[in-house]
Amino acid sequence: MQFSWFDRNLKWIYTLPAVLFVLIMMLFPIIYTVRISFFEWSMSATTPPKWVGLDNYIALLHDGRFWHAVGATFYFTFVALAAEVVLGVAIAVLLARQFRGKNIVKTVFLLPMVATPVAMGLVWMLIYEPTIGVANMMLKSLGFEPLLWLASTSQVIPSLIIVDVWEWTPMISLIVMAGISTLPSDPYEAADVDGANGWQKFTNITLPLLRPTILVAAMLRLIDVLKTFDIIYATTQGGPNFASETLNLYGYVLGFQYFKLGMASSLLVLFFLLVMGLTLFMIWMRKRLEVAS
Repeated sequence: MQFSWFDRNLKWIYTLPAVLFVLIMMLFPIIYTVRISFFEWSMSATTPPKWVGLDNYIALLHDGRFWHAVGATFYFTFVALAAEVVLGVAIAVLLARQFRGKNIVKTVFLLPMVATPVAMGLVWMLIYEPTIGVANMMLKSLGFEPLLWLASTSQVIPSLIIVDVWEWTPMISLIVMAGISTLPSDPYEAADVDGANGWQKFTNITLPLLRPTILVAAMLRLIDVLKTFDIIYATTQGGPNFASETLNLYGYVLGFQYFKLGMASSLLVLFFLLVMGLTLFMIWMRKRLEVAS
């Protein structure tokens, strides 16, 4: 039976509009941002963009506030990511066991992840309030001195990390629980025969088998933590004294408060390259783990 060209290529014809739409929506903002990064433009209708070449990048690399934002971004990202992965894996292992009320506990545990980040940021502002906040009330009841939390340059990023860990640890747990449900039972049965305890089974069976899943969860979360904007902007707006200003936040300030669209675009290009580089590194690590296993 002879098929026409249309029949033979149905899968491409039907998917092409969606693929083109996604590509345009992804590529146009990236290309436009790269283009604007070579111009000096204040978003004025009377002053056209002025070509400056690499001047925006050079000015950015000599900007102390930019390097402070780089440090704040890495500090926030890697501490939050490490805490979320460790806690997420531990909680996933606990929730994988059978116990009464398991479904209720899982539902309550996942609630922070589905909440609106800006709303949660405002709630945590009240919790961290130095005089009437619940956090300092708890510290006082335990005999500790109250903290300034979001008002202190040394305490603000750890305070924001607590918020991020509280909200997004369930995401890691959810992915790891899905991985646990696919693990084979044979190694555990053999370990039971050999008399292995729970910790030995976790370190020698569960953790090695879950490494690819944990790495995928960490990669997804890494991309998201690097781009965190809503919680930080809702609680501190980069303060106090720029202590919690990350690259995302500094790019917003440059573009929509200082109207330096060229510098903001060059920052976003560098930020995009940073996120892409770390993502490719995580993908490479995952492939190495798969080969090693």
